[in-house]
Amino acid sequence: MPFSFLTHRLKSKASNVKNETDEQLNRNQSSSRNDEKSHSATISTPVPFISPSPSSSLDPNLPLPFPIHSISSPASLSPDPEKSAEPSINISLNSPYPQVRAAVRNTDDASLPCNTIRAWCIGLVLTTVGAGINCLFSLRSPSIAITTVCVQLIAWPLGKGWDLLLPNWSWDLHFWFCGPRTWKIILKEGKWNMKEHTIVVVMANAGYAGASIYATDILISQEVFYGQKFGWAFQLLFAVTNQMLGFGLAGVCRRWLVWPAAMIWPSDLVNCALMYALHDHSPSNPAETNGWSISKYKWFMYIMSGSFIWYFFPGWIFQGLSYFTFACWIAPKNPVVNQLFGGVTGLGLIPITFDWTVVSGYLYSPLIPPWYAIANTLIGLFIFVIISSLGVHYTGTWYADYLPMSDSHSYDNTGKPYNVSRILDANLEFSEELYRKYSPVFLSTGFALNYGFSFAAISSVIVHTILYEGKTIWRQWKQAQNQEDDIHMKLMKKYKDAPDWWYITLGLIMLALSFVVILFWDTHLTWWAFIVCIAIPLIWTVPIGIIFATTNIQIGLNVFTEFVIGYMLPGRPVALMLFKAYGYITMTQAQFFLQDLKLGHYLKIPPRTMFVAQCVAAFWSSIVQIAVMNWAISHIPEICTPLQPNSYTCPGPSAFFTTSIIWGVIGPSRIFSSPESYYQPLLYYFLLGALLPILTYILSRAYPRSSFKYLIIPVMFGGLQLIPPATGYDYLCWGFVGFIFQYWIRRRWRGWWEGYNYVTSAALDTGLILCTLLIFFTLELTNAKPPQWFGNIDVFQTMDMTGTAVRKVLPEGETFGPKTWS
Repeated sequence: MPFSFLTHRLKSKASNVKNETDEQLNRNQSSSRNDEKSHSATISTPVPFISPSPSSSLDPNLPLPFPIHSISSPASLSPDPEKSAEPSINISLNSPYPQVRAAVRNTDDASLPCNTIRAWCIGLVLTTVGAGINCLFSLRSPSIAITTVCVQLIAWPLGKGWDLLLPNWSWDLHFWFCGPRTWKIILKEGKWNMKEHTIVVVMANAGYAGASIYATDILISQEVFYGQKFGWAFQLLFAVTNQMLGFGLAGVCRRWLVWPAAMIWPSDLVNCALMYALHDHSPSNPAETNGWSISKYKWFMYIMSGSFIWYFFPGWIFQGLSYFTFACWIAPKNPVVNQLFGGVTGLGLIPITFDWTVVSGYLYSPLIPPWYAIANTLIGLFIFVIISSLGVHYTGTWYADYLPMSDSHSYDNTGKPYNVSRILDANLEFSEELYRKYSPVFLSTGFALNYGFSFAAISSVIVHTILYEGKTIWRQWKQAQNQEDDIHMKLMKKYKDAPDWWYITLGLIMLALSFVVILFWDTHLTWWAFIVCIAIPLIWTVPIGIIFATTNIQIGLNVFTEFVIGYMLPGRPVALMLFKAYGYITMTQAQFFLQDLKLGHYLKIPPRTMFVAQCVAAFWSSIVQIAVMNWAISHIPEICTPLQPNSYTCPGPSAFFTTSIIWGVIGPSRIFSSPESYYQPLLYYFLLGALLPILTYILSRAYPRSSFKYLIIPVMFGGLQLIPPATGYDYLCWGFVGFIFQYWIRRRWRGWWEGYNYVTSAALDTGLILCTLLIFFTLELTNAKPPQWFGNIDVFQTMDMTGTAVRKVLPEGETFGPKTWS
């Protein structure tokens, strides 16, 4: 029953006795938890762990050396990934993955209620408030967003307050159409607990995942820039289907991306560590944490407070601490110095920062992914960004002398930002004549290479998955739930699973409504193109999901979907936006749903409760954000204009509009395939991405105990997709901190790392977002100005910061590039 806080009262006495016995057994079994480092499960007999296939020796998350042949035996193993001491682990009673053991307990208290009226009320309130705030302020520049780690912290005192302030009432409900059945509503069903807390976090994540929904940017672009007003019905159907279509796909993919122990989902480990820290204040065992006895709760509070206080310096008092590019401060008008050492439009070759935003702003906290994922990303950065950019830029390739080293803007042949209004006629339609009179599109070196990275990531992830995971995927499809389980899957078996047909039915309903959206209204997206659009997430969700679940590196389909629809339906910008939304967001939402399902898996939330919570939150947040969007358009004067008095300039919708013109109207055929195209060589990245995984696979099989198994080509390319707007500066700062925690500390002080690493990550993120919210709402919204001195003025006057670091500046009236184009 979905809403278990409505407790059915017609149960037999025998059933009650059995349930009470089972609950008491679970209490007794779980009461022996030896806080976070317990190595005993709540079951009395060893759990058979599935014997990995030979390809499991290629799993970079498994410690090396790892005696694969004995993994199913009850003998204790001592995996040793970095030749450091680690306690003996009986893998029949715990996860074989050290990072999972560090953050997730191998116990479960089935008596804890989670599907309660308290969880639903708090969850719906935070989903509503968060979705509304994120939608409204996403239209402002600079924007702000309520993240799920912030929700996780806020929900904790709300649950405690519910216990303290509300009475312990209960009452009976009877519906005439249910016959003699009676339900009992319980206002406070026990004390606020971790499972209820998890439901709240899952609802927030399903509702807005730390940002506004993708659909609002497209809908505002349609209404404000294209003048298409299709009404509330279109808006609601588009928003709901775009948010929930991936849910059906996620349900089918559970067998590959949730149930296997190898799918660790590193970000979930931070949520788990924070949950245990908030709900268990007991001190740590110094014998297991290198002498540290402070409780994880106190450690979290200390680090969070420090992070909160410190951010006032880079966030307000001395903003130059964020990008501490002293070389650019010394030579602010030297273009080469700014190109090499700049942190905003340069390569950032001297990465120094005192701002956690710079470290974690693009690739999330470096305390989350395993070291090999960080190392792969840095290898890709060095070879394909730094070396390639230097070679391309300083040889003048792609007219780079007249363009910045790296930014996310498009330029015309005078070196100015591309003005899309100059190629549109009075009806906002593309004019070939105006285009020939104006200019082709030029990209900065970093932006052009970004398309190559995206092409290589798309092809490499398919080849990598076939080679490394193909047999495993096929075996898991055939065996489904009949395969042997790890400890966490074994503990989840006591709860009724949400059957596949629930997910498939929901997916088919959303798919049917999506066809209504694109065909009933004049979207210019054909039915056959929409079928191709849906095929993209069907093909790539599992391959990209495996990379995301094992490395925390997320590969996006945004560039690929633009590329495909630009060739299929050229000259249809609105169709491009819808194709991109359904093709890209369906996979992205599926991944977020799967990530939450794994969080529920780790924290032992009944799958049927998870299903209902995710569905309700995603559906309700779509309605909330559409309502807020329409209110903003109707009540904020001059919204989405460059000079809007309160800075509601709609940066997201404006970027969508520009992108839809460049890739939907000018089209990739003119940029990549025309005879005079100078970006045509980037298409070879498709081939490069397909060939490199074959090479690494051959080497890793030939030398199974070598480091070749740690070379993950999709991570090398996919991890670079955020460049630009990110730069080498952001990546190098991220990689340096990741090296400190995920390699050095983990090798030297493994006990401390297992006890405090993920809690530290959560604390740094939480303190940052809380201080950011305070600065935004109390200072920026009131138009207060930071201290006016060198650290807040002169540091922003460099060529790097102003985006003017180009080696050749044309005189007025002159142009560069080809003389003719079409």
